[in-house]
This record gives sequence, structure tokens and C-alpha cells, in this order.
Amino acid sequence: MTAIPLTWLYVPGDRPEVVSKALASGADVVVVDLEDAVAPDRKEYARAATAERLTDPQPVPVHVRINALDGPRASCDLRALEGLPGISGLRLPKVTTPQEVVRVATRTNMTTTTTTTTTTTTGGGLPLHALLETALGIEHAFAIATAHPALHGIALGEADLRADLGVRGDAGLDWCRSRVVVAARAAGLAPPPQSVHPDTRDLGTLAVSCAHGRALGFLGRAAIHPRQLPVIERAYLPTPEEIEDAERIVKAAATDEGAQALPDGRFIDAAVVAAARRTLSLADRGRP
Repeated sequence: MTAIPLTWLYVPGDRPEVVSKALASGADVVVVDLEDAVAPDRKEYARAATAERLTDPQPVPVHVRINALDGPRASCDLRALEGLPGISGLRLPKVTTPQEVVRVATRTNMTTTTTTTTTTTTGGGLPLHALLETALGIEHAFAIATAHPALHGIALGEADLRADLGVRGDAGLDWCRSRVVVAARAAGLAPPPQSVHPDTRDLGTLAVSCAHGRALGFLGRAAIHPRQLPVIERAYLPTPEEIEDAERIVKAAATDEGAQALPDGRFIDAAVVAAARRTLSLADRGRP
């Protein structure tokens, strides 16, 4: 069983040496960025370097964030990436409507790809992940999440969203965060990962932010530096107390499948048992 991804490390596509380091960083998914992290005069080089890297299978899943869907570079990106064995997914920036997802899904009717750690099968196409970074994208969150079977996830891009909304304090984004979590789950998608924490040195604030994101229903987080990875993973792995509690719930459910009360008085039903099993799946990931 493939481990549940908790860390998504973004790296600029025009720096192949950084991509190599990212692949050995321990990140669950490496996201090669052709968009915001690359200067306009480096876009063609980034595309070519990324395509060259992904001509071979990679040691961990590699996603590529292509350029803006409403510009000319996205088509060039998709053409360069088509059919490459080393790519495991596409991340679509600034998605605002479901039609944008459908257009990319229709175009990327690629052959199933296999890496050393994962196989992607979405009707012959690559899994797509939509980034919601504007007010309009948030308004259309559920429609985007259900736009096409090739869409495997949605997530926030908080830097652009903050600018679009004119939000100053962090709490001003919580409604949008919850909206995306609900849309993903309502569409039957995995819980979304949190957006990146921009300060790569303030790991204490990162840990606090991850705890808040976990409480809102996120699962894992995007990162922009390897030093952030262990903080994110630690925040999202269950604590020993949570594991013990989950084991108690699953054990009780094994003897009686119906709704019941635990010795401590808590009522459990199928939804509580399912959550406990998810906790144990994450706990298995954290064990040597």
C-alpha cells in the first residue's frame, strides 16, 4: 500500500541541481514548479530541463505545476510533458472554473505511467490537482472538485488568494480553508494539504500553523524547503495517545459492529470507527 502523502516539496524547474536534492530529501511528493518560482526569461529552460529529468522513472512521485492555464505557456508545458515516464501528476495553478480542469483532462489523455513508488491510472491520463488561488476559485470549489474523474485533489494557493481578497491577518483565510476542505470531502477526494508556510526559518510558527490546519481538516502540507518537512510530518502524524485511542475504538468495533458506548462513556458508530482506522493508517506510516 502506498503511504499517505503528508509532504509536498516545491522546487523551481530551472534549477536541476535543486530538483536532485529534493528527490533525496524525504518528501513524499516533489513538485517541480514551472510557474511562480521561475522568472519569465527562464521558462523555456525550466520546461526543457524538467522534461529531460522526467524521461526516466523517478525515486519518488513527481508532480509538475504548469504555467497559468489562460496563457500560452501552459500548452507548451503540456506538450513537453506528454507521456514522460517520470511524471506522476499535474498541478494546475489558479483554477477558477471546472471547464479549465476539463480542458486539461481532455488534452492529457496520456498513457498510464509507472515510477518506482507509484502507478497512476486515471483512464489513461495523469492525475490532476487544482490549486484555488482566487475568490472565484473558492466560489467554484465544489464544481471544480467534481469537474472530471482525472482530478485527484484540490488545494489552496494562499499567497495569491490573500492578495486577491486583501486579507491581512491569517485568520481571514480560515473560511476559505474550510470551504476547500468541505468541497474536497464532498467530492470524495482526499483531504487537501495546507498551502506553503513562506518563512523557511520560523519552524515554531510552522508547527503552530500545521496544528491549526490539522484541526480544520487538512492532511499534510506543501513546503518550500527541506527543513520544513519533519515539522510538517510530525504535526500530522497521530500522537501516541491518539493511536491508543484509535486502537481501542477499532478493537471495540471488531466485537460489535453496531453503535456502542466505550467504557469511558463515549458513543462510537461507523463514522468514528472509520476515522480511527485512518488514524492507524497514518500511524503505520510513522513506524520504522
